Amino acid sequence: MSKSGTGRCNIIEITVREYLWLLQDGSITCEKAVGQYLDRIAKLDQSTGLNSMVVLNPNALKRARELDTEYKSTGQLRKLHGVPMIVKDNYDTYDLQTAAGSLAMKDSRPPDDAYQVRKLREAGAVVLGKSNMAEWAFSPFQTVSSIAGTTRNPYDLSRVPAGSSGGTAAAVAANLGMIGLGTDTGNSIRGPASHCNLVGIRSTMGLTSRDGIVPLYLRNDIGGPLCRTVEDAVRILDIIAGYDQADPITALARGKLPESYVDHLKADGLTGKQIGVFRFYTDKTSTDPEIIKVFEKAIKDLKKEGAMIVDPFTIDSFDDLCEGIWCNTFKRDLSKYLSSLEDPKYTSVEEIYGTGLHSAYIEDRLRSMSKSEPDPECGDVYTEPKNIKLRDAITGEMDRLELDAIIYPTWSNPPRKIGDIESPSGDNSQRIPPHTGMPGITVPMGYTYNDLPAGLQIVGRLFSEATLIEIAYAYEQSTMYRISPEVY
Repeated sequence: MSKSGTGRCNIIEITVREYLWLLQDGSITCEKAVGQYLDRIAKLDQSTGLNSMVVLNPNALKRARELDTEYKSTGQLRKLHGVPMIVKDNYDTYDLQTAAGSLAMKDSRPPDDAYQVRKLREAGAVVLGKSNMAEWAFSPFQTVSSIAGTTRNPYDLSRVPAGSSGGTAAAVAANLGMIGLGTDTGNSIRGPASHCNLVGIRSTMGLTSRDGIVPLYLRNDIGGPLCRTVEDAVRILDIIAGYDQADPITALARGKLPESYVDHLKADGLTGKQIGVFRFYTDKTSTDPEIIKVFEKAIKDLKKEGAMIVDPFTIDSFDDLCEGIWCNTFKRDLSKYLSSLEDPKYTSVEEIYGTGLHSAYIEDRLRSMSKSEPDPECGDVYTEPKNIKLRDAITGEMDRLELDAIIYPTWSNPPRKIGDIESPSGDNSQRIPPHTGMPGITVPMGYTYNDLPAGLQIVGRLFSEATLIEIAYAYEQSTMYRISPEVY
């Protein structure tokens, strides 16, 4: 890490731990670090066409100076002291708009922070701004909104970063922020992480609070980290995990958290782990041969580091188990969210659709949502019979084989070209974690066609994050596939 006596250092690919070291030895200040990231956003985000940000925080530098004063006075650093953070535009922030990508919601100010944002701010993180997203989180494939347009992939600006958290992923991948927050209903943390060479964590349903997140389908929604390293993502998870009275489902987390997830960052974490290879996706004819090649290399790398591989891992009647498992609750969930605002501009999906303030890309889906009634009341992943049956089938087979985790490619195909809706999408994330509540971590597993990132998805039992972290970290440290995009 280069540094100088001017308080300016090389922030490219800097980790939270490295940054805190530099604060301690006086090589940088919070104000200088935040200023450098804001400078990079101003210089690169629009000029390159990346288009990852929606709005910047005018008080970011002021908050950074306050944290510098605090450290000078106390000599103590918070866990994320002055860490510059990108927040997806569907997280409530009391001081910035929360629009969920919708022009209809422009300038909407919630009364307080989302639980996760509040916890990270309390830990010292500084919100640089809000990132672009697929409008209303409708698309896993690309990030297009009426409020900010199209976000591009920093590894190839002609391609998508996936959706719906594509803005956060693109910004963090391009080193426009140190850490980021995204949300995942079916794919939207893990998919953009894979396309943008990042680590993404979709935690067990109930481990983290959904309070203050604009819902898509609340029964499936989870917020969590998008970061350049496993360690940084785990540092965020450590802070946001746990009980929140505003989200009753988090009561399930009581008694299930380790003292710290950071303790599970073990270089030898793969030793003795039993991992099943779920070939349902790689066996499809639409799977790109380049994805298969890097996935096979990943299996060899896991085995080399001490994992015991069970290949293949199969789930009987998997397609049948997943049939009809989605439950559309958007209309009901969004109305409840809008009612939580102090002075909402709109109170229903019908009103929002009637404004005409939406992108053409979501026209059909938003119209359908506005005209149809929500599905009858359906349970969550812990109460709905279909979801329970799917989870029991997966965990039952894992138990029989004594597996710690299963793996598969996060995407079966490289990132699409922007505007391409015909080629195979390759999204493999929509079924298991979202409908079982089981956690999934995506970690870089190499490149296709020389420079297009691909991700390895690691899935485990409920509340097995500690085990998944051991696997993901050991794999990451032994391969180190993460490289910054050249243009940035």
